[in-house]
Amino acid sequence: MGLQIPALSGNNSNNVDVLESVFGQTYNETLIHQLVTRYLAGARAGTKAQKTRSDVSGGGSKPWKQKGTGRARAGTTRSPLWRTGGITFAARPRNYDQKLNKKMFRVGIRSILSELLRQNRLVVSDTIVPATAKTKEFSAKLKTIDARRVLIIVDKVEVNLILASRNIPNVEVVEAANLSPVLLVGADKIIATSAAIKSLEERLA
Repeated sequence: MGLQIPALSGNNSNNVDVLESVFGQTYNETLIHQLVTRYLAGARAGTKAQKTRSDVSGGGSKPWKQKGTGRARAGTTRSPLWRTGGITFAARPRNYDQKLNKKMFRVGIRSILSELLRQNRLVVSDTIVPATAKTKEFSAKLKTIDARRVLIIVDKVEVNLILASRNIPNVEVVEAANLSPVLLVGADKIIATSAAIKSLEERLA
């Protein structure tokens, strides 16, 4: 018997046979840590900025002569020592993106999915998508799931699913093509449709 993803109990769904090359990989903690760190770093805005002495106004002439005034020497009002001067080590906009090639990404996602399957945190359900946009109907389907944070993976997001789930706390909906390691690691239970599973296999095999 090959590798299977179990069906969500009480949802009239069947187990789905999956490729061992995608859902039967060993757990690579180092790569997964690198993958998650890269995604979290890429989400940082990096827009913090302060003015250096070259950015502030003033400083066109020497404030006073070098000697004879009794005051300390001063060459410019832009100095960081002055109240209106620039910042000594001013923050600058920066890019926090980290390089990670496509092969490493695929291996990392396969490792996460495989570990989720081993921990019984990954299930399949083709009836999880509600027929209407009513939150009450969708919430009733989730009541049987004993998990604090739920991630639902679909092949293509439908309007009813978005409208029904958006007001339910700790429930995320994502397309298989946009799946990120941060969402996978942060969820207690992952529910995927069979179409989403096949889509993942095509992308990751």
